[in-house]
Amino acid sequence: MKILFVANRVPYPPYRGDKLKIFNLAKQLSEAHELHLITIAEDTLDLSYRDNLTPYFKTIEMVYLSKWKRQLNVLRSLFNRKPLQVNYFSSSKFQDLVGSIDFNDFDAIHVQHLRMSQFFDGQVPPQAILDLPDAFSLYWKRRKERAKNPFVKWFNTLEYNRLLNFEQKILPQFGLNLVCNQEDKEYLSNLQKEKESNHRVRIELLPNGVDTNTFSRNHSNMQPLRVLFTGNMNYAPNVDGVHYFTREIWPLVLEEVPNATFIIAGQKPVDSVKSLASNTIEVTGFIEDLAHEYTKAHVLVAPLRFGAGTQNKVLEAMATAIPVVCTDIGFQGLNADQGQGIWSFTEPSDFALQLIGLLKDTSLAKSKGLEGEKIIKEHFSWTSISGKLSTYFKEMNKKKSTES
Repeated sequence: MKILFVANRVPYPPYRGDKLKIFNLAKQLSEAHELHLITIAEDTLDLSYRDNLTPYFKTIEMVYLSKWKRQLNVLRSLFNRKPLQVNYFSSSKFQDLVGSIDFNDFDAIHVQHLRMSQFFDGQVPPQAILDLPDAFSLYWKRRKERAKNPFVKWFNTLEYNRLLNFEQKILPQFGLNLVCNQEDKEYLSNLQKEKESNHRVRIELLPNGVDTNTFSRNHSNMQPLRVLFTGNMNYAPNVDGVHYFTREIWPLVLEEVPNATFIIAGQKPVDSVKSLASNTIEVTGFIEDLAHEYTKAHVLVAPLRFGAGTQNKVLEAMATAIPVVCTDIGFQGLNADQGQGIWSFTEPSDFALQLIGLLKDTSLAKSKGLEGEKIIKEHFSWTSISGKLSTYFKEMNKKKSTES
């Protein structure tokens, strides 16, 4: 098949969720299909990655959207009803590019993220799929509920309402919408039912994946009592998560395991995260070989209190046979029972107790890690997920043929 990918960021280097997903899907699908890419470049460095992507895409079109234009787009949010998250990626040049494409030339079209759906509003081809990393309004719903500052709560509520309206407007226009876990699917499906629209909205699952060749077990590297957290450390849920963990959970752990070390590994740590560094907490900044960092961990923690979707950090740790202790945000969508390499708790004391047990019993940590590794290999390899997406593409191509 001839497939067009519409990516909200240049999918290289594959260090963050949205880039990582498109890169790995393209790597798999390019073996059997002809792929084409149009995307937004956020800086001049993005433009230099064309050669890294040409092995997978026959053609690549990048539209440069400078930082000052993105900031101007944010100001425009004051005067229109579009969500800030969508306005941020507005581009007349990219809209012109989309308008110049003859979609009949493609058997299937993959539109990544709610942000890129704006370029298809009112003109969605029948073979197009909207792939959402998560239910965006659910993520902002949780942000507004967590906010304490009155201004922040007001802003989060405003953005949530705008995203809610935008999702309800856009999703019915696509023949197929994809989300990564059952919780997000049920949430979006219920929203459409509440709207009582005559348009049938189809929402299906496409899980996030893991490169099981890159992220693989090596228990000989494990450093006992090493507790790991990974993620972009300027991302609000991650920042809140490590502050919550170090304030509410980590002191309880140190009472029982005083020699434990907490590693916060992720690029662009904000000042409030850097300030957490101490004799028991290390803030690393950017880690080039994250897969190796996982193999050194005794346990991974994912104490996120808001967000949506499936957390890549959880999938990557489980693929590396590292046990995970998390909140329900990290647990959703894994098809795993409590204790199958991962545990979910909402109370700090319960979270700490499980973490202490794993730190004190290395054999238990390793054996439970193997249970998690099995789940990942069976359900979350990119080979499996790209195969499922390919099936969706074939289905949408048939829809195109029927409607043309």
